[in-house]
Amino acid sequence: MRAIVIGAGISGMMSARELLLAGTRVTLIERQQVGRESSWAGGGIISPLYPWRYSDAVNQLASSSQKAYPALAARLAGNTGIDPEYLNSGVLIFSPDETRKAVRWAQQWQVDLQQVGRREIHDIESTLKSPAEEGLWLPQVAQVRNPRFMKALHKELENLGARFILQTAVTGFEHKGTSITAVKTADRNYSADQIILCSGAWAAETLRDTMRQPEIEPVRGQMLLFKTKPGMVNRITLWDSHYTVPRKDGRVLFGSTIEHTGFVKETTREATELLHQCAIDLYPQLADSPIEHHWAGLRPGSPGGVPYIGRHPEYDNLFINAGHYRNGVVLAPASAKLVADLVLGRETEIDPAPYAFDAVRE
Repeated sequence: MRAIVIGAGISGMMSARELLLAGTRVTLIERQQVGRESSWAGGGIISPLYPWRYSDAVNQLASSSQKAYPALAARLAGNTGIDPEYLNSGVLIFSPDETRKAVRWAQQWQVDLQQVGRREIHDIESTLKSPAEEGLWLPQVAQVRNPRFMKALHKELENLGARFILQTAVTGFEHKGTSITAVKTADRNYSADQIILCSGAWAAETLRDTMRQPEIEPVRGQMLLFKTKPGMVNRITLWDSHYTVPRKDGRVLFGSTIEHTGFVKETTREATELLHQCAIDLYPQLADSPIEHHWAGLRPGSPGGVPYIGRHPEYDNLFINAGHYRNGVVLAPASAKLVADLVLGRETEIDPAPYAFDAVRE
């Protein structure tokens, strides 16, 4: 069987990996370079932010993916020589009004969640200026350094025989009845037995003027990277939609904004100032650390953050795996497994109904 995957971000490449491991010949068509959109731009936290705010549909994918990540990261490192820097950092979350809801969520999903006061917070992260008297500590939450993860994944797919067509936008589709017969680009058309749309924030745009579109829209997020010494920040922290992520080499990532600006991806001075002030409010020592990089990415926003995973209602051989919003990294392994199961006609481990094209999302 031959498959075309449209999009070479984390969703596209993980979907391609699942298909390749099952013996499928896979071509990936990417409008830019590999993994350079939200897959690269985010924080790499292997947990939804404030997970109790999400539906069971999102938490089911997250729980499954979290179990898969340690072996996945180790396998990628061993097969490619590129370390994705899987690191169990734990996360401190400050959300005083949601403690009861968080505790119920932790009980439902069997997550180690601890209510901690200022003394415990200091013991967990001594350099943090706690924004609240109490916090929630999730010691089992991990991270990957997503740019390195994407490089390792790219190399493994090449080793597995994937074909990459880069800097090539999909311009439309040819179809006969309820089957897609070709994927059109400016240079030529490509045919395959199955088509999987994984173009993130561009998923709806890719189908524009051709067929029904999923409710996916771009949501800009801007990030800062501080150059610091190892040990200055050790734990992921989450406060008021902003997060701090320490990397192994001492660099500290701080994000993020949530901006509905369409496909405008430029950074702004206002965001630099906002994020910088928020960062030093939490970690005053960052005031003396240089900002090494400031960038923006476009997340694939969807209603309730519930991705579209499944067959398009109008075509038998067109599938979608997109719309993961802020949770592309954490949801990627389970989402890819689910869409591959559906494409290959295998029994699914996760009920696909909540992710169907016409499923209710709220």
